[in-house]
Order: sequence, then C-alpha cells, then structure tokens
Amino acid sequence: MTTMELRHLRAFAAVAEELHFGRAAARLHMAQPPLSQQIKHLERDLGVLLFERTTRQVRLTNAGVVFLDHARRVLAEADRARESVLLAERGERGEIRLGLTGVTTWRLLPRMTRAYRERYPLVRLELHPSVFSGPQTSSLLDGGIDVGILRAPVPPPLASRTIVDEELMAVLPEEHPLAARPAVALTDLAEENFVSYPAQQGSFLRDTAMRACGSVGFWPRVAQEAKDTYTVVALVAAAVGVALLPESAEELQFEGVVFRPVTGADVRVPIALAWRDGDPSPLLANFLAVAAATLPTPDTAGSNDG
Repeated sequence: MTTMELRHLRAFAAVAEELHFGRAAARLHMAQPPLSQQIKHLERDLGVLLFERTTRQVRLTNAGVVFLDHARRVLAEADRARESVLLAERGERGEIRLGLTGVTTWRLLPRMTRAYRERYPLVRLELHPSVFSGPQTSSLLDGGIDVGILRAPVPPPLASRTIVDEELMAVLPEEHPLAARPAVALTDLAEENFVSYPAQQGSFLRDTAMRACGSVGFWPRVAQEAKDTYTVVALVAAAVGVALLPESAEELQFEGVVFRPVTGADVRVPIALAWRDGDPSPLLANFLAVAAATLPTPDTAGSNDG
C-alpha cells in the first residue's frame, strides 16, 4: 500500500539537488536523522533505492533520476494548487457573473471592468446582457448571476446602490412640431402615438414612463412595441410615434430623431448596482469595492445599501 507523502517528496528533492544529507537537512530546517528516515521510508514504499550512499558521496541511482522528474512535477502542482486555493479564499481567483440592462450600462461598463481586471486579472468576468430589468432581478434571486446593473427599484431580499440617476427624455421625429422646442411638456404628448417596450417583459423604464404620463392626466396610446432601445428609436425616426427614454439613449446617435427634456413631471430613471444581500463571497466583496471606487453614488440619489 502506497503511503507516499508530499513531505517525503520534498525531502527526496532536497537531497537529490544538494547530493548531501546535511545541506539538504539545513535547507529543509530539520535535523539530519529524520530526513534520512523519510528517504528510507520513501525507498521502502517504492521498492527501489533512490540514492547510492558512501562515506564520501551521495549519488542518484537511475531510478532516482527518473523519480526526481516526477517528484518535481508533483511538488510544483501541489504548490500551484495551494496558491490557487489561497487566491480563491481572498477573492482573487474565480468567476463573477455580471448582468447588464440597457444602453446606460454599456456606457458604465468599460470604466468599471478595466479597473476590476487590472486589480484582479485572474478572475473571469462573465457578462450576461438582458434588455429588461425584470429578468435580471429574477436571475439575481435564482443565483444565475452574482451582481447586476439594472433599473431601480430593486426588490428585497436584494441589496442595491444607485450609481446613475438619469432624466426621462422625449424622443421625437426631427420633423415633429414639438422638436423645435428646447423642452417638451409631458401634457403636450397626450394625443401622440407612442413606441414602447412590451408590456409583459419586466421593463421598469416602460412602467416609469407610463406612471409619469398618468401623473399628468393621460395614459399613453401605444402604437407599436419594440424589444430593444435601438428599435424603439428607429421606429420614432420612421414617424411611427414618439417615445420616452432615458438620456443615455441619445448616445445611439440615430439620424432623424431629436431628444428633448420633459417638463411637467419630476421623473428620474435611476440605475442601480444590485446583489444578493448577505452573500459571503470574497469575489463579490472585491467586485463591489472596485465598483464603489469607479462608480460612486450620485449626490442627488439615495442609497439602498444592504
């Protein structure tokens, strides 16, 4: 029965490299007799002599030469395993699954991911894009992702922190009469056809826009729905209707549309960083620390830190 231990391999490698039991014992910070016993134990276990010993020299046998190569590889792999475990314990190795929602998150992403990858190069950052916040919230709750950037509010038992607070903008065809104004009163859109996200997709942005219109006395007449922001803006450019989108959508730089601030309702569309409250993962803790440094909470926004 094999009883070979790593300490026996380290003892053998030290003697093989020093070819002197005294120097090997000093290198290993141990006395020479226990070292000799470990080598004898290893030789008994293998059933071969690893060293030729005389009063004048120590020399590897042919079997010892072959075994030294194997011993070095086993010891190197053991050292790598130990290092990997320690890195994982400190949150410096592993995987973080990051959920992303909407145009705004892609604007924020490079700044944060560059800082994180520079600080933790051995952690794999896996991105999980989704158009709507509802599926992202479900994925966080189910454990499908570790952290998400999504539209607030974030329901318990998730913890969150607001990182961006955007204004709601009216998106109009460039030839629309209201496009000439510097800002658009929400009530002036009451008779317009709207382009919106689908009602059943878990879009916080759609719900926010609908509530804003309801607060000034009308419910939007949705002429067509679209599953992503690019298509919404494209349909506005085609004069299918108008839309209410966050200011970051203007970065799509779509021809044939204009973006105008909305007046008449104090509407903000916050973006939050969200995670499972109480998650003990050191990977998550490190990620949140980098996010806090690169994406500070807006001065105008509240915090829902867990």
